[in-house]
Amino acid sequence: MTSFVLRAVVTALGLWIATRWVPGIRIDDPGTLILAGLLLGVVNAIVRPVVILLTLPLTLLTLGVFLLVVNTAMLALVAWMLPGFHLYGGFWTAFQTALIVWIAGWLASWLIGPKGRIQIHIHRHRD
Repeated sequence: MTSFVLRAVVTALGLWIATRWVPGIRIDDPGTLILAGLLLGVVNAIVRPVVILLTLPLTLLTLGVFLLVVNTAMLALVAWMLPGFHLYGGFWTAFQTALIVWIAGWLASWLIGPKGRIQIHIHRHRD
């Protein structure tokens, strides 16, 4: 549960950064931002695997690049479901936002680790 909450917070942070950098996305208030992070986590856990399975031939044909389109669709689905989360710019706005959220999630996974614990990486050089 801690892992899910941490990832939802990171997703919300990625969405907040996207509202600052990407024209055409607006989130009305902080509560909607947190809800969007939680809902995107739920959608990614339940809907995304089904969509990936259904689009597997296309994903294989594009060597995985189509997964960016799947991520974009999941973000658009959350925006459609959640009042107060607005995507005005169409596909490219959602694509840029999904890319920013993915990068934030990737960085968080690197820091948080697969078990949901914050990890500190120490590299020591031996002479």
